[in-house]
Amino acid sequence: QVQLVESGGGLVQAGGSLRLSCAASGSIISINTMGWYRQAPGKQRELVASITSGASTNYVDSVKGRFTISRDNAKNTVYLQMNNLKPEDTAVYYCNVRGVVDGTFRLRLNDYWGHGTQVTVSS
Repeated sequence: QVQLVESGGGLVQAGGSLRLSCAASGSIISINTMGWYRQAPGKQRELVASITSGASTNYVDSVKGRFTISRDNAKNTVYLQMNNLKPEDTAVYYCNVRGVVDGTFRLRLNDYWGHGTQVTVSS
């Protein structure tokens, strides 16, 4: 079983910065893709950014140039540095991992999700 613990959300003024962290624990040999999704009230959950074990990144257009995703493979931790935050970035942010190779060297096909952390940007 894999557990994800997120931290770093909060309230910030427009133009400010926050850094989200998500640590994965459990029976883990490696993780292929780690990422962040967000869901605003009344909207569907959307992918914000993802990063593969080879450090290939992907961003939704609305955050390009403002957010940076990174990971520490030794710690099974993914980060999201969010700069120049805007009120439209307000949402619950969820950590996601997929492609987990567990301690028995089996590839787990299911996604794992964190409980979410609230990010609120005031204007």
